[in-house]
Amino acid sequence: MSSKSADVDPRRPTRSWSIVARLTILYTASAAAILCAASAFLYWVLRENLRAEDRDTVADKIAVLRNILEERSDNLDALKEEVQWESTARKHSVYYARLLNEAGEVILESPGMKEALSSAAPFPSPSQPRDTLGKTVEYHSPSDRTFLLASAWSKTEAPPPRRFLHEVALDVSKEKAILVDYREKLAAALLLGVLASAGAGIWIARRAMDPVREITLAAQRITANALKDRVSVRRWPRELAALAGEFDGMLQRLEDSFSRLSQFSADIAHELRTPINNLMGEAEVALSRGRSSEDYRRVLESSLEEYQRIARMIDSLLFMARADSAHLHIERKLFDAREVVESLCEFYEPLASESRVTLMITGRGSIYADVILFQRAVSNLIANALQHTSAGGRVTVVIERNSAQVEIGVTDTGCGISQEHLAKVFDRFYRVDAARASHPHGTGLGLAIVKTIMGLHQGSVTVQSRLGEGTRASLRFPEPASLANL
Repeated sequence: MSSKSADVDPRRPTRSWSIVARLTILYTASAAAILCAASAFLYWVLRENLRAEDRDTVADKIAVLRNILEERSDNLDALKEEVQWESTARKHSVYYARLLNEAGEVILESPGMKEALSSAAPFPSPSQPRDTLGKTVEYHSPSDRTFLLASAWSKTEAPPPRRFLHEVALDVSKEKAILVDYREKLAAALLLGVLASAGAGIWIARRAMDPVREITLAAQRITANALKDRVSVRRWPRELAALAGEFDGMLQRLEDSFSRLSQFSADIAHELRTPINNLMGEAEVALSRGRSSEDYRRVLESSLEEYQRIARMIDSLLFMARADSAHLHIERKLFDAREVVESLCEFYEPLASESRVTLMITGRGSIYADVILFQRAVSNLIANALQHTSAGGRVTVVIERNSAQVEIGVTDTGCGISQEHLAKVFDRFYRVDAARASHPHGTGLGLAIVKTIMGLHQGSVTVQSRLGEGTRASLRFPEPASLANL
């Protein structure tokens, strides 16, 4: 890699054309192209019309000369009047005519023709007597005049039959001057049109970019302390409506994330403060006076419980943080859910017996999931159900297979949860009431971890409950076939 490329700072914004400049250039270029095409077409139409008119004039003059010669072949006075006087006497269509015999001798000639045209004037080959007009040639004379040259044969029928050659030169200098003047005016109009289109392009582009500037100003007003502001408070153009909507959606997600983060930070501080205060209080009491070894032992045992609670909380938080950042890799496999649930029930059976709660399992089925995470999710639900089921109650784990998923339901006959709390039971550190927060091993993260685990499996978790009747938490794992379509 060259040193020049190595010195480039990727954080430095690269210079680029603004959208206003690009739109202006494109608008001006397109307008210039259209104006050039229109001007070229108008110029071509005018030039062709003038050429056609000049050719028609020359054809008319040749036709007049032929008629006079054919009708009065024995009297050349009328032809002489037309050739010598009528041709040069015209003000707007000056032409010169010459009459030659078959030998090339000049019989009649318009006055001044030799001076206006040099002897080297390239008259085209003459047309035949029956042809209206043959080829024509433009000739720029030494006198700085432009002529349209044409020649034609004519024939007399009176005996003896003879042939004559007509040479006609039409002065088209005015037409050329008109074309030159028209080109100059077209060029000036084209330049003014391009400049006007550039100015209009700048104005239009800036007006078109006003909504973008308004969105930019609205975005600049939004800070971490003012996330409630939105940009879609007005009707944006169709091209920007989707952008404004997505931007507002992003702001809403950021506001929700900030709110959850603030609440999460407050919850962590609150949850850590209790065990730390307990540890500090016990340590201060233990150090206030001399204690026996048994007293110190009880203090250490109590402190160990608080340490374990803090460790469990940190472990749970780390697990959810890895899951949220998509760094947690899960290994799915197909296994018998009944066997795993039975092993969990055996583990919790002593706790259920101690609380005089009946623990039961019904149904069976295979699940495609991570075994360790499955055990953790179901274990959290069973532990939560046992904690909030009074003596003589029952906790039942039900395994059901539906159309495209396997459902694990954990039902208890405990105190239940009121409806206003159901939507928040999966929030981190959320506890319904003080009674539910009194369990010494609880961290308020059990159901939040369950929700995280189900999200990793593209599954779902729901809770149904009624006060005084109990609660049912349901885990729904998709089948492998449906997972392949995700």
